[in-house]
Amino acid sequence: MEEEDNVQNMDDDDDDDERGLEWEHEVRDVDWLDDDDDDDEEEMILSRKRPAERSGHVAVTDGTCMFVWGGYKNAEAADLYLPKNEIWIYNMETARWKMKRSKGDVPDSMSGSCGTCVDGFLYLFGGHHARGNTNLVYRLPLRSLTFRWEKMNDIKGLAPTSKDKLGCWVYKNKLVYFGGYGYAAPPGHRGTFELDEMGNHVGRGWNNHIHILDLETLTWSQPITKGNAPSPRAAHACATLDNRGYVFGGRYLDHRLNDLYYINLDTWTWSEICFPQRGPTGRSWHSLTSVSPDHLFLFGGFTTNRETLSDAWIYCVSKNEWKPFNPEHAGRPRLWHTACLGHDGEVFVFGGCANNLLSNELAAHSNDLLVFSVLPKSLLRLCLDAAVQYRKPTEHLWDVLPKHLLLQLKQRIIGDA
Repeated sequence: MEEEDNVQNMDDDDDDDERGLEWEHEVRDVDWLDDDDDDDEEEMILSRKRPAERSGHVAVTDGTCMFVWGGYKNAEAADLYLPKNEIWIYNMETARWKMKRSKGDVPDSMSGSCGTCVDGFLYLFGGHHARGNTNLVYRLPLRSLTFRWEKMNDIKGLAPTSKDKLGCWVYKNKLVYFGGYGYAAPPGHRGTFELDEMGNHVGRGWNNHIHILDLETLTWSQPITKGNAPSPRAAHACATLDNRGYVFGGRYLDHRLNDLYYINLDTWTWSEICFPQRGPTGRSWHSLTSVSPDHLFLFGGFTTNRETLSDAWIYCVSKNEWKPFNPEHAGRPRLWHTACLGHDGEVFVFGGCANNLLSNELAAHSNDLLVFSVLPKSLLRLCLDAAVQYRKPTEHLWDVLPKHLLLQLKQRIIGDA
């Protein structure tokens, strides 16, 4: 399965689209915690140890929670998309998972979609389902008691082509999508499209298009950019710092790249960053996370030589310098995972694949959560950690704490139980 292909393309045959992925209808080993409705499509909150293993999913954070949707995993006869109506929620304070079923205009089960969170709404664009790529946009209110998807049918303007494995920057209530793998754009689109002449899917390839979705006016547009734009690519990684949208790596033709660009999101000027010292090797299916106003965190991915990576790097903007980051999880490679920043300088990496997806061996999809302490913890966080660690000798003193701190400690205890 290449970055430009869909999840069915495991055997490089021409009938992959017909083969399709099956849906997982059963949810096993589930404890029922809540039952809000009596109808056949009742909303359910469930609890089990963790979500199923997966790759190609989306994950976003809102408040102290990380929300996970979609992706696919292995099955005996075929690869399996995860249930489309399941939203998995990880509380980063209590370290507990729960699952909530969604309603409404539920998107098809997909992989390679682009998910972002703005003002408590998960926005989902693109992806690949059993019938091909899509360019539909959905949103889901994450702060509502009921998770009800809305298909955003009223967006005006020239929409992007159907694609997956793209990136996104969030800036001034706008979603700025870049690149991806999908169908050629009709006349009127700005940017470059490179047809995949070796692929099994006619008319698909890589692009470097930029499309802006204005969340206030619900309008698609394309900027007129300046400077030398990056080559078309897919399975790259994007991150936003101030008014800059950064993009690292990705696949283009037979190459997995290690270039770093940023675009000024006010002037739409591209700049390539040349660093004097050695940086990360070329890769795709990696993650890039903004961890401070001056730093980006890079983890994992897949090389041109088909090696699944476990290395981590910190890029310092002010010094224009890459530095290897010695992770707590050395030797645990991941590709096509997700990475989200928590409140205490921690990056939460969930899922992904731990081996070579293009080999004949069974894909090692993961449901592990790797937590990287990228920045020093706050004094408050250190105190809470110590209070939990030394609970027995300190618990009799907890009642003198402010209520919100006492609640956090009790939640931590529940999570550790």
